[in-house]
Amino acid sequence: MSVQAPSAVVMIRPHRFTPNPLTAADNVFQVAEGVPRSSAIGVASAAFDEVTEAAHALDAAGVRVHLFDDEDPDRPDSVFPNNWLSTHAGGHIAVYPMYAVNRRRERRWDIVEMLKREYRVQDVIDYSGLELDDVFLEGTGAMVLDHAARVAFVARSHRADPIALERFCTNFGYEPLVFDAMDPHGVPIYHTNVMMGVATDFALVGLDLIASPARREQVVERLTAHGRTIIDLSYEQVCDFAGNAIELRGAGGERFLAISSRAVQSLRPEQLAVIERSCRILPLDVPTIELAGGSVRCMIAGIHLDRRPSVREAAGGAVAADAVPAPAIR
Repeated sequence: MSVQAPSAVVMIRPHRFTPNPLTAADNVFQVAEGVPRSSAIGVASAAFDEVTEAAHALDAAGVRVHLFDDEDPDRPDSVFPNNWLSTHAGGHIAVYPMYAVNRRRERRWDIVEMLKREYRVQDVIDYSGLELDDVFLEGTGAMVLDHAARVAFVARSHRADPIALERFCTNFGYEPLVFDAMDPHGVPIYHTNVMMGVATDFALVGLDLIASPARREQVVERLTAHGRTIIDLSYEQVCDFAGNAIELRGAGGERFLAISSRAVQSLRPEQLAVIERSCRILPLDVPTIELAGGSVRCMIAGIHLDRRPSVREAAGGAVAADAVPAPAIR
């Protein structure tokens, strides 16, 4: 078992997906010109299909997938739930303050209530009120969490306010490691999880994007302290979302890396070999979703909570007549 690799996830299947015009200014990975009105229906349909197929692929790999539909046309980025929700061992849930005004509508308490029903939840810490003071921390987009070493890696940006970060780290027991990260044109990286992904035995990192050589060495030191191998990504590979991947665990305990097909194609053979020594690569085709500047990691909110026993388990094998099935993939 690995504390880094959850075996259950939350995903949102959007019916009205489109790249968000309110996030284009600071997300250089997003298609800046947006989607023409004439092709909006086709783009939304393609995104719906991509999420459906990705969820089925994860389910086939043995991951428990809680798939929720979203038909709201005013939530263009709802396909990325990891920005407003994270879960943590010991029964803890965090809900986050979002930078873009139209993304604040993505927080769904029906999903939180599902987690309470299906998993052992001790508390829910809601940081969303910080939005009133223009303080933001966009979940595991802004933070890349090393759950084993309890380190929160954070690229400095207005989507990762130090006040909110300090509160999160104090409440959840992580040590913040903050650094400046920029693209070759000096534009700050908007979300840490675009340039970095931490798995059990390796980490995908765009090291050259970290501005300070000293800070870069500290990041490497912390990531390798427990024997991880660093896979150093070029900026071109970061642009292909090679850092935006997540390690998951199937029902049989097998670990695999969920990553976009575009990202896999960008990786060199020796980089792929490092990954495959530790886990299986599961490529997912999400080219339409990637128009919004995020990829597979952004689409998945990992569940690091203990499951409650099912009705059958609680009844010693007999299913109650009024048993309600778990809200899983459909």
